[in-house]
Amino acid sequence: MKPGTGKRIINGRDFKEYFHSDVQNMIANLPFAVLDNADQWDVEVNAHGGGIAGQMGAVRLGIARALVANNAEDKSALKKQGLMTRDSRAVE
Repeated sequence: MKPGTGKRIINGRDFKEYFHSDVQNMIANLPFAVLDNADQWDVEVNAHGGGIAGQMGAVRLGIARALVANNAEDKSALKKQGLMTRDSRAVE
């Protein structure tokens, strides 16, 4: 993640192309919506394993963690929305 114009790439494809539904795209970009700074960051992600839903959650957590690494003051707002917690469920 780097400062930029709001470009979103996952596995070499645009977020909207990779996450086919608007809901999936919205969930992956939720940390930006909470902080209202979506157009300030370019994101390039490589995700593998699991399914689309798992990758969507991993991307959301990664974005949230990157935003906190950039500005620690954002952590409380993201944590309040439950965006700083990893989903610990696993296939049995």
